[in-house]
Amino acid sequence: MAVQYVRVQSTVNLFAPAVRAFGNIAVIGKVTAPGGGAPPIDINVPTAFTDATDALTRAPGDLGAAIALAFAQSPGPSLVIGVRVDSAAPAWNTALDLVANQDVQLVALANVPLNAANAKADAPEGPLVTLAKHVATVSESGGDGRQRMGVGMLPKDSTDLALFTGNATLAHERMVWIAHRSTQDAAAAVAGTIAGYEPHVSLLLKPVNINSPSFSQADIDRINGTETFTSGPAGKGVNWLTSPSIIPGNGVYLGEGYTGNPGGKKYIDIQRKVDDLTFRLNAQLIRSVGNLRISRSGLRAVIAQLEALLAPEVQNDVLNGFEVVAPLLSLLDRDPATLTAVEAERIHQAEVNRIVQIMVAVKYSGAIHRLSISLKFD
Repeated sequence: MAVQYVRVQSTVNLFAPAVRAFGNIAVIGKVTAPGGGAPPIDINVPTAFTDATDALTRAPGDLGAAIALAFAQSPGPSLVIGVRVDSAAPAWNTALDLVANQDVQLVALANVPLNAANAKADAPEGPLVTLAKHVATVSESGGDGRQRMGVGMLPKDSTDLALFTGNATLAHERMVWIAHRSTQDAAAAVAGTIAGYEPHVSLLLKPVNINSPSFSQADIDRINGTETFTSGPAGKGVNWLTSPSIIPGNGVYLGEGYTGNPGGKKYIDIQRKVDDLTFRLNAQLIRSVGNLRISRSGLRAVIAQLEALLAPEVQNDVLNGFEVVAPLLSLLDRDPATLTAVEAERIHQAEVNRIVQIMVAVKYSGAIHRLSISLKFD
């Protein structure tokens, strides 16, 4: 037998992090009596739809129309979860509880405009209040990958923000509100539009496949607030549908990409990107838990995984930069003899409690929403 000075035996142990969808929608609504012998969907049974015709046939009425309109967007969602409620006594809270564990990132109530009854805060609670509470609660405590946003609409032709302004439940960064002049379900259409784009993409001036005449400039000022030539976007937390004359084709577009909270995460893409990065960081690092040691090599391996995830975001111009800091690593890198008693105790406590703190700061590359150009003729 020949002498082998080096023997290599390869072992393949590949790891693929979990992937989270970014454009699945849950739509909850009423259904009329199905026709054509189609099998109807049962009340309070989440049903997956991948086709608009199937939704119109099996869930005719508000629910089917909303799902079909979401699918009509281009780009649009690939999956919509429909939940039927009782037409006579809709239990919106029960239906929302059912979608809490569904893999969806957007939730809408079919044909439910923001009026006094639907925004009622005291019992019986209005359905849009229930929706806003649902997306906030599930996003905060619903587990990994359950973060989501709700989409609601004002009544047709309305520019009145009285029910919205100052309402911390409705004016939430996990809610998207739309003003419109359509007889169709604008909330479902906008939910479908949002679903078609990756999380970091701004929703400003994205096309919406819906019939909705434009608001007047005075109406838009009431919805958005007045902007000067040099100011940034104003914003009161409500978007609107518009048809700018300088865009050929007379299409309908989103006039802005605001969340419901102009004082917090103001733009939809910021909230969606935070959710996306949060999940991807968890999925990337889960294999490190229980395997890597609290040591210099262990912490450097964790940092390398973080950098491997974030560096492509910088290359793709989604992030302007990032910084990863592991305070414990700076202590582990030092000569043990130079550590103070407090610093040595910090290392000891980390080893005993088996927890390491790592801080990640990212610089998000926001899209241009306004251009201020001074044109001079000499």
